[in-house]
Parts: sequence; structure tokens; C-alpha cells
Amino acid sequence: MTGTIKLGLPKGSLQEATLALFRRAGFDFSIEGRSYHVTSDDPEITAILIRAQEMAHYVEKGFFDAGLTGLDWIRETRADVVEVAELVYSKASMRPVRWVLAVPEASSIYSVKDLEGKRIATEAVELTRDWLARHGVKAEVEFSWGATEIKAPEFVDAIVEVTETGSSLRANHLRIVETILESSTRLIANRQAWADPAKREKIESIALLLQAAIAAEGKVGLKMNVPKAVLEAVTRILPALTSPTISHLADPDWVAVEIIAAESAVKKMIPELRRAGARGIIEYPLNKVID
Repeated sequence: MTGTIKLGLPKGSLQEATLALFRRAGFDFSIEGRSYHVTSDDPEITAILIRAQEMAHYVEKGFFDAGLTGLDWIRETRADVVEVAELVYSKASMRPVRWVLAVPEASSIYSVKDLEGKRIATEAVELTRDWLARHGVKAEVEFSWGATEIKAPEFVDAIVEVTETGSSLRANHLRIVETILESSTRLIANRQAWADPAKREKIESIALLLQAAIAAEGKVGLKMNVPKAVLEAVTRILPALTSPTISHLADPDWVAVEIIAAESAVKKMIPELRRAGARGIIEYPLNKVID
């Protein structure tokens, strides 16, 4: 039997994307009004919403057995936790975010060495200080409470800010000098909880299902009936994660073929399959893909 765990879910910009991911993974969470307590359809999970910036700290201290937060906030808080799984997802994209050093377009700063003696504003103070120390550079790093993009050059020489596309930085006439860290969401665990076999089994099960839901993003299943005489021509059309699954039918002259394909490719693929001789073509959505 698996163990009951207390799970931290990120409140804020990742909240809806996280709840949607869990739904695809088979977990139904509901929130009433502005409550921070989350009702789960899984009796082995008790969940609470908390800011991602604080998650690693509270998981390390044992207030949560597991939680979801960014690699950036694990590094920022220097939390001693188990990184169980990387979960590359966000509300806007399926790629990691970047913490970057950015400066005004006219700035004379072109590398980390040019920051010597300069002032930097950022929400990720410790992350930035660690990065500077690795390069042997001394600079003043101050905490930014928000609107960091507008603080250079009026208040500071440079900023360290998180971005997915860089569009907000460009809109504020800033250029990116260097990437400090690429960060994606991690499922993390408290070390004592991870050492408990029942809790570890539950956390590993959650990780497997979340990763499977992410792997299924943008993919669909296709199955069809194919005359053996044209099977080779049909299979040449089929891209797949693995070789197509081919099954015998009652009619010895026909086989059933099933694959997983990128949803974006299907609109071109289906007419080609039909012309090649496939019949009874069915496209179906995927919730999870597990290797």
C-alpha cells in the first residue's frame, strides 16, 4: 500500500497549468473560492497551494512531503531536497524559462566581468550572488519587489530577470547579456519522506503519471486497417515513437496498424494513408504516454 502524502502545489502564475497537468495525469483537484486548501479525489493526497518561491524551503523543513517548484527557487533558497522529476511545462510554453542578465541597450556591460563594482536588481538575490562568485566578480545585488525591468538604468546598472521569450525585456529597451540559469519545474521531496518506502512509492507514482501526461502533449493515437498487399507503402508514411503495432485480423488479407504521432502531422498524414490503401482510420486523443 502506498503512503498518504502532503503535497504543495504552486500558487500564482503556474497554478492553472499545474492543476491542468494533474487532471491529465488522472488527479482531480478542486479549490473553493480563495482557499489555499485543495480538495483531492485521491484519498492519499492532502494538497495546499503555496508560492513556488517558498516551496523548496517548506518541503525541506517537512511541512510538505513533496511539492512542485522551479529549479531556480531550489537554488535560490539553497534547499536540501530530493529532485524527483523534471516537469517541463508552463502556462505559455513547453520549454524551460531563463534567468538572464539584462542591461539597457546603450550600456557598456557586455560580459559578467563588466559587472565589477556595479549594482544589480533581482528577485533571485542568492542565485545572482552565487553566479557572480563563480566568476570572481564583486557587485552589489539588491532585492527587487517587482517591475524589475524599469529599474535599469535609473536605479541600477543591470538586472537579473526571468524570461521565456525575452519580449518584455525588449519592450523595455533591455538587451540580454548572459543566461545565468535555465529553470524548469521540478517535483521535489522531503528527504525523510523519500526515505519512507510507502511515501516514496506514492511520490514516484505521481512523478510517473505527470511525466506521462507531459509526454502525451501534442500527440495522438492513430489506428487503421490495412491490406497486407499495401502494408509496406502504408508503414513508410508512418512516423512513430516506436515501430507501429501490427495485429492480425479475422480476414487473413488484412492487419490492424496502430501508432502514436504528432497531432500537427496528422492532417497531412491521414489523406496520404487513405490514398495508400488504409481503411477505417481512427484518430484518438492521448492523456498519457509511458515508455
